[in-house]
Amino acid sequence: MDTTLRGVGVSHGVAIGEARHMGTAVLEPPARQIDTDEAPREQQRARQAVEAVAADLQARGTLAGGEAQAVLEAQAMMAQDPELLADVDRRIAVGSTAERGVYDASAAYRALLANAGEYLAGRVADLDDVRNRIVARLLGVPMPGVPDSNEPYVLIARDLAPADTALLDPALVLGFVTEEGGPTSHSAILARALGVPAVVALPGACELAEGTVVTVDGSTGDVGVNPTAEERAGLARAAEERKAAIDAAKGPGATSDGHRVPLLANVGGPADVPAAVEAGAEGVGLFRTEFLFLDDSRRAPSEDKQVAAYRTVLEAFPEGRVVVRVLDAGADKPLEFLTPGDEPNPALGVRGLRSLLDHPEVLQGQLRALATAAEGLPVSLEVMAPMVADRADAKAFADACREAGLQAKFGAMVEIPSAALRARSVLQEVEFLSLGTNDLAQYTFAADRQVGAVSRLQDPWQPALLDLVSAAAEAARAEGKSCGVCGEAAADPLLACVLTGLGVTSLSMGASAIPFVRAELAKYTLAQCERAAAAARTADGGPEARTAAQAVLSGE
Repeated sequence: MDTTLRGVGVSHGVAIGEARHMGTAVLEPPARQIDTDEAPREQQRARQAVEAVAADLQARGTLAGGEAQAVLEAQAMMAQDPELLADVDRRIAVGSTAERGVYDASAAYRALLANAGEYLAGRVADLDDVRNRIVARLLGVPMPGVPDSNEPYVLIARDLAPADTALLDPALVLGFVTEEGGPTSHSAILARALGVPAVVALPGACELAEGTVVTVDGSTGDVGVNPTAEERAGLARAAEERKAAIDAAKGPGATSDGHRVPLLANVGGPADVPAAVEAGAEGVGLFRTEFLFLDDSRRAPSEDKQVAAYRTVLEAFPEGRVVVRVLDAGADKPLEFLTPGDEPNPALGVRGLRSLLDHPEVLQGQLRALATAAEGLPVSLEVMAPMVADRADAKAFADACREAGLQAKFGAMVEIPSAALRARSVLQEVEFLSLGTNDLAQYTFAADRQVGAVSRLQDPWQPALLDLVSAAAEAARAEGKSCGVCGEAAADPLLACVLTGLGVTSLSMGASAIPFVRAELAKYTLAQCERAAAAARTADGGPEARTAAQAVLSGE
């Protein structure tokens, strides 16, 4: 190859094809002043454009369905945000055109999002797409979007908006590469849902020439430029062999010598359940309950509404295990009725369990709803708290569960280094641990998970992160309790083997990754996984750790 570039692999598989670039974003509209008497007409134009774009996003969501629908509906709500629209009206009233008013109001809103915590900062790309679509409609120019092609291609973009990603045709888009984004961005989430190989946070991606043949490995993050015919054939053979191994691997997750590693699914609501069942998930390792609370940031949903949603998921796994995370609000997911709005650094403030302990009525309502939803069902229900820092946090949560009469196992998420380092102490109060590697990496390396510039430190292969995983797993083993992983690390097939070698007892991931992880685990013995884990921990960086583990497992 001419060269091999390295980004962050976020969706498994290998793609080989010609590069095609995303349509150019809308240019900045001219700052033309209008007369006062033109303002009402311009305000009406702006409102009509906003409604048209919101309706289009809603329609795309309905067509896409599943997780994509929720993402696009959220984007439509962003377009119709009352404060944003009021700012547009104000700017037009003092002389801006409709398109300029939208552009400038969006810029101000964009700055607020960028400084409002990791989750909202991660929605900046969504806002940019909304702005571009509204301005394009007002200017009467084509919407930015995927290229028009009759031949399959690899899509190259600075970033991808959910409206474009959700409706990608896998028959045409072999894979995609973006210069920005991260493993938890909407583009990455939707790529995994579509089963399209994808690499994000690749410096210089937009400099790849149109028509250049590239290879995309969504597992390793490698993007090859101008591969030789021999290299292309080798990659194609490897992809076919991988597919055959995936098709052959069935049943529960296990190493080749029979060591069981339950493979569970991460779900964000009932809509994600069918894909999890189809992928052969042995249960749910992370049921995110925020979807119920984010519909209305001013009040908690009724217990009846919660019971209905919880029971739908619990009924889908009658013989399995369902691990429910209670509401994880604050910082990146602020709620008016729950989280303070004036914290200088919300990511390090009152979030997760801390918010719930400050509002025990919300926690008790959720726990009672879970208890009601599980009544009469044979499912193994487990409930865990986010952002547990120490034994006192774990005890407060366990006490709340008992007070609500919840018949379930109580657990703690390990997302803060202190909880990993003092895991044996935490386990005196709860029955299991679940490692959220995304936040654990963020807090370990002081690296915002939405910032592409620090993606190197968000690499789950970082040996310091593996050390913390090992510490938590070892503590759980000493206490005779379980320790799972429910972060993005579990979705990496090679890393799944290393996590198993570190002593992790279950792995939970997006449904589309389960077949890849099942097939990879089935290739190696537990002893091989343990040797690979030890080799990875002796490395000095993420890429070196991956290389060391791969060398052990391949017998090099």
